[in-house]
Amino acid sequence: MKEVILKIPENKFDFFMELVKQLGIKTADQDEEFETPEWHKELVLERMKNAKEKDFFPLEDLDNKIKL
Repeated sequence: MKEVILKIPENKFDFFMELVKQLGIKTADQDEEFETPEWHKELVLERMKNAKEKDFFPLEDLDNKIKL
Protein backbone atom coordinates (compact mmCIF):
# COMPACT_ATOMS: atom_id res chain seq x y z
CA MET A 1 0.00 0.00 0.00
CA LYS A 2 1.23 3.52 -0.81
CA GLU A 3 1.01 6.52 1.49
CA VAL A 4 0.44 10.04 0.18
CA ILE A 5 0.55 13.42 1.91
CA LEU A 6 -1.36 16.21 0.18
CA LYS A 7 -1.79 19.93 0.68
CA ILE A 8 -5.37 20.87 -0.19
CA PRO A 9 -6.55 24.49 -0.50
CA GLU A 10 -9.00 25.41 2.29
CA ASN A 11 -11.79 26.19 -0.17
CA LYS A 12 -11.50 22.71 -1.77
CA PHE A 13 -10.96 20.64 1.40
CA ASP A 14 -14.58 19.66 2.12
CA PHE A 15 -15.12 18.65 -1.50
CA PHE A 16 -11.88 16.66 -1.53
CA MET A 17 -12.70 14.84 1.71
CA GLU A 18 -16.16 13.94 0.41
CA LEU A 19 -14.57 12.55 -2.76
CA VAL A 20 -12.09 10.54 -0.70
CA LYS A 21 -14.94 9.20 1.44
CA GLN A 22 -17.01 8.24 -1.63
CA LEU A 23 -14.03 6.39 -3.11
CA GLY A 24 -13.54 4.45 0.13
CA ILE A 25 -10.00 5.72 0.60
CA LYS A 26 -8.83 5.49 4.20
CA THR A 27 -7.31 8.52 5.83
CA ALA A 28 -5.18 8.69 8.96
CA ASP A 29 -7.58 10.96 10.82
CA GLN A 30 -10.42 8.49 10.20
CA ASP A 31 -8.63 5.24 10.91
CA GLU A 32 -6.10 5.86 13.63
CA GLU A 33 -5.51 7.98 16.62
CA PHE A 34 -1.86 8.42 17.35
CA GLU A 35 -0.80 8.69 20.94
CA THR A 36 2.79 8.99 22.06
CA PRO A 37 3.70 5.99 24.25
CA GLU A 38 4.68 6.74 27.85
CA TRP A 39 8.13 5.17 27.37
CA HIS A 40 8.83 7.64 24.56
CA LYS A 41 7.69 10.62 26.62
CA GLU A 42 9.95 9.48 29.46
CA LEU A 43 12.90 9.04 27.09
CA VAL A 44 12.48 12.55 25.67
CA LEU A 45 12.12 14.10 29.13
CA GLU A 46 15.27 12.30 30.30
CA ARG A 47 17.21 13.56 27.27
CA MET A 48 15.97 17.10 27.88
CA LYS A 49 16.99 16.87 31.53
CA ASN A 50 20.49 15.67 30.58
CA ALA A 51 20.99 18.18 27.74
CA LYS A 52 23.91 20.56 28.15
CA GLU A 53 24.14 24.05 26.69
CA LYS A 54 27.56 23.26 25.18
CA ASP A 55 26.00 20.50 23.05
CA PHE A 56 23.65 22.90 21.26
CA PHE A 57 24.50 24.60 17.98
CA PRO A 58 22.70 26.96 15.58
CA LEU A 59 20.39 25.36 13.03
CA GLU A 60 22.44 27.01 10.28
CA ASP A 61 25.38 24.75 11.26
CA LEU A 62 23.37 21.55 10.81
CA ASP A 63 24.67 20.86 7.29
CA ASN A 64 28.23 20.92 8.59
CA LYS A 65 27.41 18.57 11.48
CA ILE A 66 25.61 15.93 9.41
CA LYS A 67 27.57 14.20 6.70
CA LEU A 68 25.24 12.34 4.33
